[in-house]
Amino acid sequence: MRKVFNFALGLLFGGLVGAGVALLFAPQSGSETVSTIRQRLQEIVDEARRAASERRAELEAQFMAARRVRTEQ
Repeated sequence: MRKVFNFALGLLFGGLVGAGVALLFAPQSGSETVSTIRQRLQEIVDEARRAASERRAELEAQFMAARRVRTEQ
């Protein structure tokens, strides 16, 4: 159990150090980085909503087809 805790602690510490170094050596300012991250997240959310909408339409079509088959029997 102690080994797992030490590993997790080292992983967390390494991640924090890596993130700090990445921010220090980033090619753009902090506000530009935040803007880029927000824009990318918005693109991901929009894509997820579009995919969910398409999947919902597919499932509704399948449901209606299944209802038609059931009522015809």
